[in-house]
Amino acid sequence: MCGILAVLGCADEAKGSSKRSRVLELSRRLKHRGPDWSGLRQVGDCYLSHQRLAIIDPASGDQPLYNEDQSVVVAVNGEIYNHLDLRSRLAGAGHSFRTGSDCEVIAHLYEEHGEEFVDMLDGVFSFVLLDTRHGDRAGSSFFMAARDAIGVTPLYIGWGVDGSVWISSEMKALHDECEHFEIFPPGHLYSSNTGGFSRWYNPPWYDDDDDEEAVVTPSVPYDPLALRKAFEKAVVKRLMTDVPFGVLLSGGLDSSLVATVAVRHLARTEAARRWGTKLHSFCVGLEGSPDLKAAREVAEYLGTLHHEFHFTVQDGIDAIEDVIYHTETYDVTTIRASTPMFLMSRKIKSLGVKMVISGEGSDELFGGYLYFHKAPNKEELHRETCRKVKALHQYDCLRANKATSAWGLEARVPFLDKEFINAAMSIDPEWKMVQPDLGRIEKWVLRKAFDDEEQPFLPKHILYRQKEQFSDGVGYSWIDGLKAHATSNVTDKMLSNAKFIFPHNTPTTKEAYYYRMVFERFFPQHSQGHRVGRTMVRKSGPLGKGGTGRPSRRLRTPT
Repeated sequence: MCGILAVLGCADEAKGSSKRSRVLELSRRLKHRGPDWSGLRQVGDCYLSHQRLAIIDPASGDQPLYNEDQSVVVAVNGEIYNHLDLRSRLAGAGHSFRTGSDCEVIAHLYEEHGEEFVDMLDGVFSFVLLDTRHGDRAGSSFFMAARDAIGVTPLYIGWGVDGSVWISSEMKALHDECEHFEIFPPGHLYSSNTGGFSRWYNPPWYDDDDDEEAVVTPSVPYDPLALRKAFEKAVVKRLMTDVPFGVLLSGGLDSSLVATVAVRHLARTEAARRWGTKLHSFCVGLEGSPDLKAAREVAEYLGTLHHEFHFTVQDGIDAIEDVIYHTETYDVTTIRASTPMFLMSRKIKSLGVKMVISGEGSDELFGGYLYFHKAPNKEELHRETCRKVKALHQYDCLRANKATSAWGLEARVPFLDKEFINAAMSIDPEWKMVQPDLGRIEKWVLRKAFDDEEQPFLPKHILYRQKEQFSDGVGYSWIDGLKAHATSNVTDKMLSNAKFIFPHNTPTTKEAYYYRMVFERFFPQHSQGHRVGRTMVRKSGPLGKGGTGRPSRRLRTPT
C-alpha cells in the first residue's frame, strides 16, 4: 500500500513556495507506507502528493498518474485487479497509457464516464483525482476522491480555516493543519462540485442503519461450490504482483484457506513464473503458542516454505508506542492484535518480501465470533453481520493495513473482495446460524464449502478448528502481560478520574487508559480522539473479559 496526501483549494499567504514545502514535509510522515518513491504535483492552489510502495510495474509506475495530456491527475493508494480488462476497453475507445501501473486506468475512466466510474473498479483503493480543465463552485480545479467498498485502504478528510480540503491515508498528515477532520466513509465518493459525499457502493444486503424495519433478509440458497469458487477467484486475483510475496498463516481456518487456495493456483499465475511455485508462509507467536503449532502443521501439509517468528511479551510491550502511532487507535482489541502483526511485518520485510495475503473479514461475513451462538433468529444474525462488516474499516482493516504498512509491506485480504462479499452476504442467513443438533458450528457454510473428501483442501481438524482471537492465538500470556504492564503505569485514582480526562470513549480499564494516554501524546487534538472506534462487546455474548473472545470450551470436530 502507498500513502497519499492531497491539499485542495488552499491559500498560500506567502505567495511563494512555503505551502509546497509544507505539503512535502507532511507527506514525509507517510513515507513508511511508500518507501520506494515520492511524487508531488501542484496545479494552482491544489497539491497531490504520493509515497509509493511499488508492487505493480516497479520501474515506471510512479505517481501521480495522468491522462494523455496530463490535464487529469490522480494519486492512488490501492490495487485495481481488473485493470487489464479496463485497459483493453479504454484502448478500444482511443486511450493510450504511459505506464504499466494498474492504477493508471482511473484517469482515463474519469475521462470516459465522469464521476460515475468508481463502481467499475474491482479492487481496493483510495484516490484523489484532479481535473485541471474544469473548475468547481469555489473556482479551483474540480476534484473528487473515493474509497473502496469496505474501507480496506485507510482514508481521512479534513478542512482548514482557509477553506482548503485535506485528504490523507493517515491522520498524522492532517492533525497539525485541519480544524476538523474525520474518517472518509468507505464506499463513498466526495465531489468538489457538491462539497459532499455520495455513496457509490449500494449492494442489496447493505441495510439502512436508521430503519431496521427496512432491512431485507437475504434468501439465496446456500451453494457450497459457488461459494468456494468465489473465494478461489478472490485469492487468485490477489496473486497479481511483480514483487516477492507470501501468505500470513496462523493455522486457523481463514488463513489456512487463503494458503491452500494460493498453493493450488499459484503454478498457473504470472507470479509463479517470476518468483517460483513454492509459496512462502509466515507466522508469529510467543514460544509454544497455539498459532505456531497449528501453522507449522498446515505449512507441512501444504508444502509451503514456512517462516516462524518468535517474540517475547517484553518485545511486544516495547513496541506498543510505535504500534499506537502507526495504527492511530487506542482500541484495546486492535492494539493487542496489531502488535504481533507489527513485529512480524518487520521481519517479513527484512526478507525482501513486499506483499502478503491475509485472512481478515471472514468472521464478520459468516458470524464467526462466539457471541453469534446467541443469535435468536436469522434476521438478527444478518443485521449483526451487516453491522460488523460495515465497521471493519475501524478495526481489522485498520490493523491489517497499518500494522503492515508501517514497514512498507502490503497486506491483501481476499475475504473482503467485493464480489465475494456480495456472494457471502446474499446467502440466506439461516445457513449461518449455529445449530449443534445439525452439526453446524460457527462459519459452517465456509467450512463445508471446502470440505472435499476426494481432494482435501485441509485436514479435518484444521478445517473445523474453533476460532482463536489473533492476540490470543499468538500466546495467552501476551494479553496477561499487557494488563500487568498497564496496571504498573495507571493508578486507581487515574482510572477513577477517566471520565473527566477522557469524556469521549472513556476508558474503563487500566489497559484502555494506558493506550489512551499514549494515543493522546501523539494525537492531542480532540478531533482525533473522536475518530477512533472502540470494540463493543454484546452483553449477551459469551466473550471473555475485555473482548478477547477466548473460547470457554472446545467444539467437537464433525466426523
